[in-house]
Formats: sequence, structure tokens, C-alpha cells
Amino acid sequence: MSKKVWKPGTFVYPIPAVMVSSGDMKNSNIMTVAWTGILNTNPAIVYISVRPERYSYNIIKDKKEFVINLTTEKLAYATDWCGVRSGAKYDKFKEMKLTKEKANFVKAPLIKESPVSIECKVIKEENLGSHVLFTAEVLSIDADEKYFDEKGAFDISKCDLIAYANGGYYKLGKKIGKFGFSVEKKKKK
Repeated sequence: MSKKVWKPGTFVYPIPAVMVSSGDMKNSNIMTVAWTGILNTNPAIVYISVRPERYSYNIIKDKKEFVINLTTEKLAYATDWCGVRSGAKYDKFKEMKLTKEKANFVKAPLIKESPVSIECKVIKEENLGSHVLFTAEVLSIDADEKYFDEKGAFDISKCDLIAYANGGYYKLGKKIGKFGFSVEKKKKK
């Protein structure tokens, strides 16, 4: 079997499909972003990449903050809808029956229905061409208590997270290993 050569493009899949909330508790917006990820551990730094024509772009550029809300199978419809409708024409919280929740460190609202909301402060903007990269420091991670186990550990497998790949949304499957499992010493019986 040989590989077929395609033109260069974006094909690092799957990637998270997240809903990014911006603005404040009174005037806010939600946009769906798939160009997002982790850049650094200490300090915790993440990014989102946004087209300047998006309604949320100017809100984030002006306020210098946003919230990354992880999405679930139950939020798939709202995730898609918030990605194809403009906040200039719709109140996305109202239309999708999503609940604004006050954040601890930013003015932008959390999406209560999201299992994890990541409060972010923009530290750098870079125009890359079609998108502007907003690099942000993580100020807080707000996680729903129902996903913690009895020992206080967060169990992400209970969230039913979704990912985006090549134009489609996919439910993430079961855990098949953990970091370092390939070199872990076998326990003697």
C-alpha cells in the first residue's frame, strides 16, 4: 500500500471542537473553534486561531480575554450551530439555551453546560494570514464537580467529549493507555 500525495493543507486530525465565549455577562458571544491547543505547561499557555471576519474576533481583540469551553456529545448541535451562525445576528446563549456562568478571573462568561471551562488572558496576537493567533495564559480551569471521583480526581472519560476531523464531529472513544504505559515495568504477581 502506498500513500497518495495531496497538496499542503490542514490535516492534523482529530482536534478539539470547542466553544469560545467572549465579552461579559451582559454582552457576550460564543464561537466554535477547532484551531486550538496547548503551547506550554508552566506557565500554562494555550491558543486559539480566529479569522478576523468572525464576530468574536473584535471582542477578543478588545477585551484581551476569552473562555475555552470543552464540548460534549450533548453539546454537538450547539457547537455546530454556534460555528455557522454569527453573533452579530443571534444571541447564541439564548438560541441554544445555554447558561452563562460567572467566571472567577475574566469577565467573559463560562458555559455552564460545558464540563470544563478554561479562563484565558491574551498575552500575544500574531497575524498568520487567514487567521490571527491569540496566545493566552490560563488563569483558571473550572470543572464540573460531577466529573470528579471519590478521591477528588477529575475523570475526563465521563465527559463524552467530541473532536473535529475533516468536516465532521466525532465522539471520543475509550481510554487505551496512559502516558508512559509503553515503558512501564510489569508488576510481578
